[in-house]
Amino acid sequence: MSQDQDIIMKSQESQKNYKFMTAALKEAKKAELENEVPVGAVVVYQNKIIARAYNKREKMQSFHAHAEFLAMMKAAKKIGSWRLEDCDVYVTMEPCQMCAGAMIQSRIKNLYFGTKDPKAGAVGSVLNLLEIPFNHQINVVSGIMAEESQNLLKSFFKKLREK
Repeated sequence: MSQDQDIIMKSQESQKNYKFMTAALKEAKKAELENEVPVGAVVVYQNKIIARAYNKREKMQSFHAHAEFLAMMKAAKKIGSWRLEDCDVYVTMEPCQMCAGAMIQSRIKNLYFGTKDPKAGAVGSVLNLLEIPFNHQINVVSGIMAEESQNLLKSFFKKLREK
């Protein structure tokens, strides 16, 4: 592959990541409007978004109502299988151990996330569940639109502290 072809491929990948992370950020903003921690996720299959979700832990009073978990549940229903092996997850914040484990179990192909979670992140911050040699390995790309994701979270928690 020539250097020009490599640059074109990286640019196309970058545009695709921006498009899908922008969609995840839109979901995160919906969470913020409902006084939920602003985290959003989308599941992508064959370059199309097949599921969208945002945090709903308070609304649903459920510990598993994280954005990526809910999006994967919707995707499984849409595909008609718990196996999401040809799907990618875009989420605005690094997944926790529950969500990272669910990604392994559902055979997610690629995980793309925005900002790190230094308190509960299980894909590099506190621990890296995806480095353990389970029966399935997930490709990970982090830092996509991290600043936008981080700013949304900081703003949310600042407003919460001011109340």
